[in-house]
Amino acid sequence: MKLLLTGHDGYIGAVMSRMLAERGHEVVGVDSGLFEGCDFAGGPETIPSLHKDIRDLERRDLEGFDAVIHLAAISNDPLGNLNPGCTYEINHEASVRLAELSREAGVERYLYSSSCSVYGSASPDDVLDESASFSPVTPYAKSKVMVEADVRELANDGFSPVFLRNATVYGVSPRLRGDLVVNNLVGWALTTGRVHLKSDGTPWRPLVHVEDVCGAFHAALVAPREAIHNEAFNVGRDDENYRISQVAEIVHAAVEGSELSYAEGAGPDPRCYRVDFGKIRDRLPGFEPTWTVPRGVAQLVDAFRAVELRQEDLEGDRYLRIAHISRLLSEGRLDSDLRWTEPRRASVG
Repeated sequence: MKLLLTGHDGYIGAVMSRMLAERGHEVVGVDSGLFEGCDFAGGPETIPSLHKDIRDLERRDLEGFDAVIHLAAISNDPLGNLNPGCTYEINHEASVRLAELSREAGVERYLYSSSCSVYGSASPDDVLDESASFSPVTPYAKSKVMVEADVRELANDGFSPVFLRNATVYGVSPRLRGDLVVNNLVGWALTTGRVHLKSDGTPWRPLVHVEDVCGAFHAALVAPREAIHNEAFNVGRDDENYRISQVAEIVHAAVEGSELSYAEGAGPDPRCYRVDFGKIRDRLPGFEPTWTVPRGVAQLVDAFRAVELRQEDLEGDRYLRIAHISRLLSEGRLDSDLRWTEPRRASVG
């Protein structure tokens, strides 16, 4: 297939673009370049791409593609809270507009990267499937709920949206994020000798490796239309729901000599949810997740040791999205709406 992949230079996109190309697809990326230079272990491979803000895409940019895979977003809670209005403009309004333009341009399949964070704050006794009520607690999660509702209305005989609700992602990527819980705990354990939790560790969180996320998108891409048309899928596996304290214990065991500690007086994180992944297992047999958190922690330990990761790397802005964007804002290179104040190159390849 000929695929347009938004956010191809991001944490998931840098892994997905390579995987899709390896599986024989023609991939064209779209990215505004917010995280250029935030490279890990050599950085992502270069693919044909448009250096363009998704808010500025036009119908002609979408013509000739079989599918659009939409990853681009303000991608975590602290960054989403920095400017909630801008978060909704990019994550909600631009995502819906992109779906409308895709339908007008004759794109048959629109794969949207949603999130299990739409479930937000739930009872720890419940295991939530795709029919569960939404309870988002951040602008990021609320924007995902809004996109699903609006894009669902665009589905017709020639346009099939699919909503992939990713669990919390972890694992090595050429555009590493150090602010994701597993990546963060491993990085600090290796560089400081401490596995330190700021919450009491009791909340549940479903976790999924970045490569398994990419596998889920590919399974939805090639599945029969009747299996995916206007459907939502939780992306993960049932045995990969963990309490945060369990993740900390896995990291503690993997990093010899590290100490496990909790912040004094720490309470529970309000984001707490366990998720059922039976639907994607049953409806998309092409999705075969292979990663577990212990295996992913071991991968991260090896990768961080190979690059000789330091504490200052984790405290700087290369791997922390909020720190990187804050620096670009303070230098005047981005305006308050996260648009570049300097000219950018239009395309590559």
